[in-house]
Amino acid sequence: QVQLVESGGGLVQPGGSLRLSCAASGTIWLIYAMGWYRQPPGKQRELVATITNGGRSNYADSVKGRFTISRDNAGNTVYLQMSGLKPEDTAVYYCNAHGPPFDYWGKGILVTVSS
Repeated sequence: QVQLVESGGGLVQPGGSLRLSCAASGTIWLIYAMGWYRQPPGKQRELVATITNGGRSNYADSVKGRFTISRDNAGNTVYLQMSGLKPEDTAVYYCNAHGPPFDYWGKGILVTVSS
């Protein structure tokens, strides 16, 4: 089992920046990739960014050039640095850990972009 705890959400003005963190614990050696997903109000959950153990990252087109995903050297924590935030980035952001064939999820953290 893998436990994920997100932190760093909150209210930010358009154009601002925010960094999300996700700390993993438990059987972390089983994790192949970690990532962030989000669920905007009234919409389905969608991919934001993922990063593999080898450091290969993948981004949704809507966040390319504005968001950066990274992991610490121990691989226990994944970060999402968000800049140039837009109102449409408002969502509950979920941390994900993929350890085939399982997916683990955090409880989610709210990011609100509003003036």
